[in-house]
Amino acid sequence: MTGNKDGYLSPLSTRYASEEMQRLFSENYKFRTWRRLWIALARAEQQLGLGITDEQIAQLEAYKDDINYEVAEAREKIVRHDVMSHVYAYARQCPEAAGIIHLGATSCYVGDNTDVIIMREASRLILRKAAQVIRNLAAFAEQYKDLPCLAYTHLQPAQLTTVGKRATLWINELIYDVENLEFQLSRLQLLGSKGTTGTQASFMELFGGDEEKVKKLEELIAADMGFEGCVPVSGQTYSRKVDSYFLSVLSGFAQSAYKFANDLRILQSFEEMEEPFEKNQIGSSAMPYKRNPMRSERICALARYVISDSLNPAITASTQWFERTLDDSANKRIAVSEAFLAVDAILNIYMNVSAGLVVYEQVVRRRVMEKLPFMATENIMMESVKRGGNRQELHEMIRVYSHEAAAKVKLEGGANNLIDRIAADTRIPLSKDEILAELDPAKYIGRSPSQVEEFLAQVVRPVLDRYAGDELSAQLNI
Repeated sequence: MTGNKDGYLSPLSTRYASEEMQRLFSENYKFRTWRRLWIALARAEQQLGLGITDEQIAQLEAYKDDINYEVAEAREKIVRHDVMSHVYAYARQCPEAAGIIHLGATSCYVGDNTDVIIMREASRLILRKAAQVIRNLAAFAEQYKDLPCLAYTHLQPAQLTTVGKRATLWINELIYDVENLEFQLSRLQLLGSKGTTGTQASFMELFGGDEEKVKKLEELIAADMGFEGCVPVSGQTYSRKVDSYFLSVLSGFAQSAYKFANDLRILQSFEEMEEPFEKNQIGSSAMPYKRNPMRSERICALARYVISDSLNPAITASTQWFERTLDDSANKRIAVSEAFLAVDAILNIYMNVSAGLVVYEQVVRRRVMEKLPFMATENIMMESVKRGGNRQELHEMIRVYSHEAAAKVKLEGGANNLIDRIAADTRIPLSKDEILAELDPAKYIGRSPSQVEEFLAQVVRPVLDRYAGDELSAQLNI
């Protein structure tokens, strides 16, 4: 851990989030993007006929990444305005261009457009990491598509599934999230240069009432920043519903990861599966034998934070007054950035865990065989009916034997002797060997292997093809 030991440091920075995501929400990225936007504005205004020289733009370019923070911070203490403080600091470095920096714009020109750019880049990183998790889980599903395991409803053993089929459920939810985020990205637009109340009045003044030039100004800025366009209408800010939409998607990623991690924690308790456990890892300070699922637990903890955090921008969007109010600012700075940082951390752990899942096949099989006699009773009954048995009598007989066998297991700790009880009853027209033949787990997994194959080919492959050649691995900080 680094940094100031006497001041608060966010665990998202010191323990969880990746360097790539932290860089996107850093001061450097933010203020360098402000300067890129000021250059884009000046370049567009020059192209549309305002008296801005190549020398002025060249000077702005020369200092676009060299932020003189000391000057900006000192100025903000005086004027209490972050944007004007950075305009002042930039002008100190670029005296020839001082008069044309931020020309016609309001604070949201750099603030909101930068926030949109950061959301775009952060979302792209989320998508790359989610694709890697899907890639890991797809390989796992393929490997274990035929391995029967107990399936559960109400967390009670139900019919069988396979280990690989269960993994497709985790993948499917992530694919919903990926496609949802891709959709939001496809609709994302810059705020553009809308002015103080969204009417572009200041730019109309600059361009002598020429509406076509004012519209063209936004087209040029959007193209310069890599967007297809700007929002058609706004107040001073872009609609805060955009933040709400994106954090709702991030909440979806958190929900999907939470579901996976909870399932894995339960499976680890059953001793069927485990998350990776390193050679020198300590599971408990008190109990040396323990192998706690701490990575999955961390996913759940961070996911819970993101799910609750997603409510913040929804409240902000609903409480904006007319063309804008500033009570969004402090909340937005925290809620949006930390949601992205936390989901980034979740996906880092998810990548790490999904790449090293451990399956204890013998335990899985043992637990299947403990319950399979109960699950096989319907097949036994139906085969007996085919051979002339009375369905109602057989059903009642097998029901009684099933409850007696279950009581022996639960109350006495004995072995499940249901098959012996059924085989000994002469009303069953099947030999014990014929009954035992029904205890093949493969008979009870339905279309699980085929479902896995079809899902991977038809649903997963197109998603992974969009992110081909971009394989990642996650090394956790702790």
